[in-house]
Amino acid sequence: MLAKSSLRKQFLIRMFVVFLLIAVVSGIVQQSIISSKIADETDNQAVLASTSIQHGIKETNTASKAIEHQIDLKLIAVSKHIADRLNKTSFKDVTTEELVKLQKEFGLAGITLFARTPEKDNVVGVRSTDQKEIGFSFKEFGFLKTHEDLLDGKKPDMPNAYNAINMMVLQSAQSGSHGDVPVFFKYAYYHAPGTDYIIDPYIEANEVYKFTEEVGPASWITEVKSENPYVVEMAVLTPKVFVDPTLETTLYPPLHKIVHGDFKYMSDKDQKVLKDLATNPQKTHYIETIGGKKVYKMFLPIEGDQVTYIALDYGKLSSILYRHSAILIISGFISLLALFILSANFFSGIYRNIHKIIVQIKSLESGDFRVKSDVKSKGELQDLSVSTNHMVDTLSTVLQETNSQATKVQLMSKVLEKEANKSVDKMYTVSLEVTSQTREYAEEVMDSLEALESHLESLPKTEESSKLIGKIETIRSMTGDRSSSITDITITLADLLKSLQSQSAELSQISRSLLAQLDKFKL
Repeated sequence: MLAKSSLRKQFLIRMFVVFLLIAVVSGIVQQSIISSKIADETDNQAVLASTSIQHGIKETNTASKAIEHQIDLKLIAVSKHIADRLNKTSFKDVTTEELVKLQKEFGLAGITLFARTPEKDNVVGVRSTDQKEIGFSFKEFGFLKTHEDLLDGKKPDMPNAYNAINMMVLQSAQSGSHGDVPVFFKYAYYHAPGTDYIIDPYIEANEVYKFTEEVGPASWITEVKSENPYVVEMAVLTPKVFVDPTLETTLYPPLHKIVHGDFKYMSDKDQKVLKDLATNPQKTHYIETIGGKKVYKMFLPIEGDQVTYIALDYGKLSSILYRHSAILIISGFISLLALFILSANFFSGIYRNIHKIIVQIKSLESGDFRVKSDVKSKGELQDLSVSTNHMVDTLSTVLQETNSQATKVQLMSKVLEKEANKSVDKMYTVSLEVTSQTREYAEEVMDSLEALESHLESLPKTEESSKLIGKIETIRSMTGDRSSSITDITITLADLLKSLQSQSAELSQISRSLLAQLDKFKL
């Protein structure tokens, strides 16, 4: 048989189970919501930063192009000044000393003169401040036609360059004549009408960068990183260079894997993603652990076959939201615990009052009608306690009255039994006497009637004698009936008294039994 569990124990167990379920479910839901919130927040942060970079690139590129255009115009102006200073129609009349002097005067990295070969099948460097430039040709790089167009007085078609009739300015590019160590310059090409050479003044790329870096994409990336504490690194990348790394060594146009910014957290997965972005540009993001640090990476395609790359410190970004989640979970747990304690205390108060009533009812069950419950609470339990106490008083009064009446019945039954015993004895005596006297009287009457009848029969029969004999017969019959009736009456009365004696004895037994049962109650 299973042991009984108190209502209080059942309530506390069920409340505790519900408390745990709510805590666990709310924790899981909170964790799920926070995880989703972290993903959304991280994505939003990355998109905002990337979008900011994109806008910055558009704005700074415009400014950079404007600045670089001014540099282009300055180089063209310098080229024209050089042409005016040389004032010679043939490169053969120009000396290296003259070029060195002009280089120093205009603060250039170098000056090279290009002219056609005697075979007219190539354009090469014929005079230069740097002997490595002598004999250099764009033919092997596929740009011979641009120089021929310049010498022919046409507008060259060089991609990503400033093109005009008799003039061209390239973007900063690697020098083709310095093959041992990569060196980058900004080259200008100018053909003065009436001359047989192209003037090529060039400056170091760093001199260009110092004008553009303050307003270029690199400066914008630095500004975003300084303003956003979650940004680990940012960069502008060229996916097709990751597909074909040889493009980075192409002389012109200059291509780089990392155009601006840093890409120190590059992984094998990143390279695969960038190769895919080269043919299928779309927003891509994921989380990687690099060097024990969780990094959220996003690649967002932009114009010009490039992508913006941003890496966020996922641990730092998520820690704030996890901290908020922990605060919510803890506050929720404390609230539930407080609710549990309040509910437990409230129910404990109810249980104590119920227990008082239970103790009272168990006392009533054992027959003790002296115990009363004292419930001090405003509510139904107090009403129940008052009603129970009133019921106890009522039952106690009823049982007391029943005990009193049972005592009276027992006394009366004993008196009745005693009187009945006496009456039965007397009735037997009277019955015997009356029966005996009646029989004697009937016998005497019967004897007298027989004597009278015999006497009448001995006399002559007359009508009068016949009537008398008939009356004698009637009297004899009535006398016998009366004698029998008196006998029956005395017997019936005796039986009645005997039954009364038995019933009085039974009534006395019942009253004794009732008093014995009433003695069990404590009133």
